[in-house]
Amino acid sequence: MVRSEHLRSEHRRGMPLTGWSFASSSACASRVFGVRASVGSDRGATRRSRKVAALGASAALTLLPLWTPLAPAAWATDPTPSASPSPKREVTATPSPSATAVPKTSATPSRGTSTTNGDDVRQREYWLKEYGITSLWSQATGKDVTVAVIDTGVDGTHPDLEGNVLRGYDASGVGSEDGWKGLGAEPMHGTEVASLIAGHGHDTQGYSAIAGQPGKPTGVIGVAPEAKILPISLNMGTTGGKSIDEQIPAAVRYAVDHGAQIINMSIGSNKTSWPQSWDEAFAYAEQKGVLIVAAAGNRGSGLTQVGAPATIPGVLTVGGIDRKKAVAEGSSTQGISIAVVAPSTDMIAAAPGNGYMIWSGSSAAAPLVTGVAALLKQKYPKESAAQLAQRLIASADDAGVTGRDPLYGYGIFNPQDAMALAAPTVTANPLGSISEWIAVHRKRQVSDPTPSDAAPVHEEGESIVKAAAPDARRPPEDRGWLPPVILAALTLWLTIITAGSVHRLHRMHVSAGQAARMAREMAHHPGTHHGKHRVSKGSQQGARKGTR
Repeated sequence: MVRSEHLRSEHRRGMPLTGWSFASSSACASRVFGVRASVGSDRGATRRSRKVAALGASAALTLLPLWTPLAPAAWATDPTPSASPSPKREVTATPSPSATAVPKTSATPSRGTSTTNGDDVRQREYWLKEYGITSLWSQATGKDVTVAVIDTGVDGTHPDLEGNVLRGYDASGVGSEDGWKGLGAEPMHGTEVASLIAGHGHDTQGYSAIAGQPGKPTGVIGVAPEAKILPISLNMGTTGGKSIDEQIPAAVRYAVDHGAQIINMSIGSNKTSWPQSWDEAFAYAEQKGVLIVAAAGNRGSGLTQVGAPATIPGVLTVGGIDRKKAVAEGSSTQGISIAVVAPSTDMIAAAPGNGYMIWSGSSAAAPLVTGVAALLKQKYPKESAAQLAQRLIASADDAGVTGRDPLYGYGIFNPQDAMALAAPTVTANPLGSISEWIAVHRKRQVSDPTPSDAAPVHEEGESIVKAAAPDARRPPEDRGWLPPVILAALTLWLTIITAGSVHRLHRMHVSAGQAARMAREMAHHPGTHHGKHRVSKGSQQGARKGTR
């Protein structure tokens, strides 16, 4: 007979970061559960409890996982979903004023009465049935799909993940080489994310297999329980190691080069822009057909809008909703880059050290969508990242303002419709292209000119004879006798022109003088001229008479 699990709880508080901060919640309530279970036939009952210390950091250009405060609420022993969820309420863009985590009223939830539905942990995974995920496992379980989890490291020894976690990579320079060691201010975060994607549960004495479910009957089962996790650890929120500007592009490139078909990034920042050093890595993932899913961020951690990498074109950004399918005010944020929303409150996940944790935040919503993408990739292996993205957004149930809006994106994700949708005909990512963005917004770098002594490139078989440089010779028009001749001719021509002009002017002057003199004479002796004329005429007449 198996004793019921004893659940210990602690709440974790974080401090808001500045600059590039993948902000943890300003106050995040969570539970770490020690698990008393029989894992496998040769493993005795073990019990481990894990305390999570209050950690904070304030450093420029730092990143932290996306978490948010949990609202106070009691859990029922049987968390069966309501048949008719309450209608969506109006959500404003005002960040949640709460900055203090409030622990849940029930610190020791009891195990469900039916062992055929799994243990208390399994029954808390309300999203599996409410969103029809369990009905998809007959078609796909994520087998042969590799999902890279770029986060704080993944504990591959957890019973719910054992065998599903590959040997990965540490991009920080301070973690384990395989990416299994938890790092930074929230070292458990990566394990939690991975379990929601590819947890397969574990065996516990007294629990029978759950009909229609793959994996084991107790513990966390992920959306794609047979997918493989490629962990890539980052150091966020603490000092030491490489800068985040170096870690992120290195992590993305490693994921692409080592077979990841999907990348989950449940991390975010308080800035919409990103360092130019990230450009090529995200463009590389786009060119290789890798789908990147990122969390939108949380108002509860002080973010009022989506931050990078969720703002990068082509990235499928996931926001969060509560149990009533309304935008979770503290566990999501807003922005035009949000593609879909998924559950982000009252989430349970595996934690390092054989534990479990209850949390809220878009960090938990993103891996649900990533898991569905893994199911789609197995079902439709030839479909591109653009087609997978189109399936997820085209099948979403519209919510909020009609059409795409900054709170719900295209709507609430619908795994069943995404699987049933006809093959999308899109060729380009409906969420944009980082390569095209770079071409428009980044200044082109002009390559250095080829050195002058570089060897010339010629066609095969071509031979070029090197010709001697010509001797410098004086041109004929520059010889010594020609300029004086040209100058003399020009001088002679000017002299002739000048002489002719002077002569003509002189003649005109003489003629004008004579005319003036005659005019003066006529003016002084007017009768002299006429008398002479008359005498002469009379003399002529007398001469004619005498002749007769």
